[in-house]
Amino acid sequence: MERSSHRHVEPENDSRIAHRLADATSRLDRVRPEDLASELEAGALLVDTRPEADRKAEGCMPGALVIERTVLEWRLDPTSPDRVPEACDPDLRVIVACNEGYSSVLAAESLRALGLHRATDLVGGFRAWVAAGCAGDTNGPFGPERRAAREVGRAL
Repeated sequence: MERSSHRHVEPENDSRIAHRLADATSRLDRVRPEDLASELEAGALLVDTRPEADRKAEGCMPGALVIERTVLEWRLDPTSPDRVPEACDPDLRVIVACNEGYSSVLAAESLRALGLHRATDLVGGFRAWVAAGCAGDTNGPFGPERRAAREVGRAL
Protein backbone atom coordinates (compact mmCIF):
# COMPACT_ATOMS: atom_id res chain seq x y z
CA MET A 1 0.00 0.00 0.00
CA GLU A 2 1.80 3.11 -1.21
CA ARG A 3 0.96 6.36 0.55
CA SER A 4 2.28 9.88 0.61
CA SER A 5 4.08 10.35 3.90
CA HIS A 6 6.44 12.34 6.10
CA ARG A 7 8.11 14.70 3.70
CA HIS A 8 8.67 18.39 3.26
CA VAL A 9 5.61 20.00 1.71
CA GLU A 10 5.81 23.42 0.09
CA PRO A 11 3.01 25.83 0.99
CA GLU A 12 0.68 26.81 -1.86
CA ASN A 13 1.23 30.49 -1.07
CA ASP A 14 2.75 32.67 1.64
CA SER A 15 -0.28 32.84 3.93
CA ARG A 16 -0.03 31.56 7.48
CA ILE A 17 -2.71 28.93 6.88
CA ALA A 18 -0.87 27.64 3.80
CA HIS A 19 2.28 27.21 5.91
CA ARG A 20 0.33 25.52 8.71
CA LEU A 21 -1.34 23.17 6.24
CA ALA A 22 2.00 22.28 4.62
CA ASP A 23 3.57 21.64 8.02
CA ALA A 24 0.69 19.42 9.16
CA THR A 25 0.62 17.55 5.84
CA SER A 26 4.31 16.74 6.12
CA ARG A 27 3.67 14.86 9.40
CA LEU A 28 0.82 12.68 8.15
CA ASP A 29 0.89 9.29 6.48
CA ARG A 30 -1.95 10.27 4.14
CA VAL A 31 -4.19 7.67 2.46
CA ARG A 32 -4.77 7.83 -1.29
CA PRO A 33 -8.34 7.23 -2.50
CA GLU A 34 -7.38 3.97 -4.20
CA ASP A 35 -5.94 2.66 -0.91
CA LEU A 36 -8.95 3.52 1.25
CA ALA A 37 -10.77 0.18 0.79
CA SER A 38 -7.77 -1.84 1.97
CA GLU A 39 -7.31 0.47 4.97
CA LEU A 40 -10.94 -0.14 5.96
CA GLU A 41 -10.58 -3.89 5.47
CA ALA A 42 -7.59 -3.71 7.83
CA GLY A 43 -9.78 -2.12 10.50
CA ALA A 44 -9.43 1.63 9.99
CA LEU A 45 -12.30 3.92 10.93
CA LEU A 46 -13.40 6.31 8.17
CA VAL A 47 -14.82 9.59 9.49
CA ASP A 48 -16.68 11.92 7.13
CA THR A 49 -16.54 15.49 8.46
CA ARG A 50 -18.32 17.15 5.54
CA PRO A 51 -21.29 19.39 6.35
CA GLU A 52 -24.76 17.92 5.95
CA ALA A 53 -25.52 20.13 2.92
CA ASP A 54 -22.49 18.72 1.06
CA ARG A 55 -23.40 15.13 1.94
CA LYS A 56 -26.94 15.70 0.67
CA ALA A 57 -25.73 17.35 -2.55
CA GLU A 58 -22.84 15.00 -3.36
CA GLY A 59 -23.61 11.74 -1.58
CA CYS A 60 -22.28 9.74 1.31
CA MET A 61 -19.23 7.58 1.84
CA PRO A 62 -20.55 4.08 2.55
CA GLY A 63 -19.40 2.78 5.90
CA ALA A 64 -18.20 6.17 7.12
CA LEU A 65 -18.97 7.46 10.56
CA VAL A 66 -20.33 10.98 10.03
CA ILE A 67 -19.03 13.44 12.60
CA GLU A 68 -19.17 17.08 11.63
CA ARG A 69 -15.97 19.01 12.17
CA THR A 70 -17.37 21.13 15.00
CA VAL A 71 -17.53 18.16 17.42
CA LEU A 72 -14.85 15.87 16.02
CA GLU A 73 -12.40 16.06 18.93
CA TRP A 74 -15.08 15.45 21.58
CA ARG A 75 -16.41 12.41 19.70
CA LEU A 76 -13.05 10.77 18.99
CA ASP A 77 -10.96 11.58 22.08
CA PRO A 78 -10.67 8.17 23.82
CA THR A 79 -10.73 9.96 27.20
CA SER A 80 -13.80 12.09 26.48
CA PRO A 81 -17.11 11.28 28.20
CA ASP A 82 -18.77 12.33 24.90
CA ARG A 83 -16.81 9.93 22.68
CA VAL A 84 -18.42 7.50 20.26
CA PRO A 85 -18.10 3.78 21.10
CA GLU A 86 -15.58 3.29 18.27
CA ALA A 87 -13.15 5.74 19.91
CA CYS A 88 -11.92 3.56 22.75
CA ASP A 89 -8.32 2.97 21.71
CA PRO A 90 -5.51 5.47 21.01
CA ASP A 91 -4.10 2.94 18.51
CA LEU A 92 -7.21 3.20 16.33
CA ARG A 93 -6.42 4.09 12.72
CA VAL A 94 -8.72 7.03 11.96
CA ILE A 95 -8.98 8.36 8.39
CA VAL A 96 -10.67 11.75 8.18
CA ALA A 97 -12.37 12.77 4.93
CA CYS A 98 -13.55 16.27 4.06
CA ASN A 99 -14.51 17.70 0.66
CA GLU A 100 -11.07 18.27 -0.85
CA GLY A 101 -8.45 17.17 1.67
CA TYR A 102 -7.63 20.48 3.34
CA SER A 103 -9.63 20.68 6.57
CA SER A 104 -9.10 16.94 7.04
CA VAL A 105 -5.35 17.53 7.37
CA LEU A 106 -5.91 19.94 10.25
CA ALA A 107 -8.51 17.63 11.79
CA ALA A 108 -6.13 14.66 11.68
CA GLU A 109 -3.40 16.79 13.23
CA SER A 110 -5.78 17.75 16.04
CA LEU A 111 -6.71 14.09 16.66
CA ARG A 112 -3.01 13.22 16.88
CA ALA A 113 -2.58 15.93 19.50
CA LEU A 114 -5.31 14.16 21.52
CA GLY A 115 -3.34 10.90 21.42
CA LEU A 116 -4.78 9.18 18.34
CA HIS A 117 -1.27 8.77 16.94
CA ARG A 118 -2.39 6.88 13.81
CA ALA A 119 -4.93 9.50 12.71
CA THR A 120 -4.56 10.69 9.14
CA ASP A 121 -6.66 11.90 6.24
CA LEU A 122 -7.79 11.03 2.74
CA VAL A 123 -5.72 12.78 0.06
CA GLY A 124 -8.04 15.03 -1.95
CA GLY A 125 -11.02 14.17 0.24
CA PHE A 126 -14.42 12.95 -0.91
CA ARG A 127 -14.15 14.58 -4.32
CA ALA A 128 -10.84 12.85 -5.14
CA TRP A 129 -12.32 9.55 -3.95
CA VAL A 130 -15.24 10.02 -6.37
CA ALA A 131 -12.95 11.19 -9.21
CA ALA A 132 -10.76 8.10 -8.74
CA GLY A 133 -13.81 5.93 -9.38
CA CYS A 134 -13.81 4.50 -5.88
CA ALA A 135 -17.39 5.56 -5.13
CA GLY A 136 -18.65 3.03 -7.64
CA ASP A 137 -16.92 0.11 -5.92
CA THR A 138 -19.67 -1.99 -4.34
CA ASN A 139 -17.38 -4.78 -3.17
CA GLY A 140 -15.58 -5.15 0.14
CA PRO A 141 -15.97 -2.30 2.62
CA PHE A 142 -18.25 -0.35 0.25
CA GLY A 143 -20.70 -3.22 -0.27
CA PRO A 144 -24.48 -3.11 0.13
CA GLU A 145 -24.44 -3.91 3.85
CA ARG A 146 -22.37 -0.78 4.57
CA ARG A 147 -24.12 1.74 2.33
CA ALA A 148 -25.67 3.92 5.02
CA ALA A 149 -23.24 6.08 6.90
CA ARG A 150 -23.95 6.46 10.61
CA GLU A 151 -24.34 10.04 11.76
CA VAL A 152 -23.29 11.23 15.19
CA GLY A 153 -25.20 14.13 16.73
CA ARG A 154 -23.61 17.52 17.22
CA ALA A 155 -24.90 18.18 20.73
CA LEU A 156 -22.42 17.38 23.48
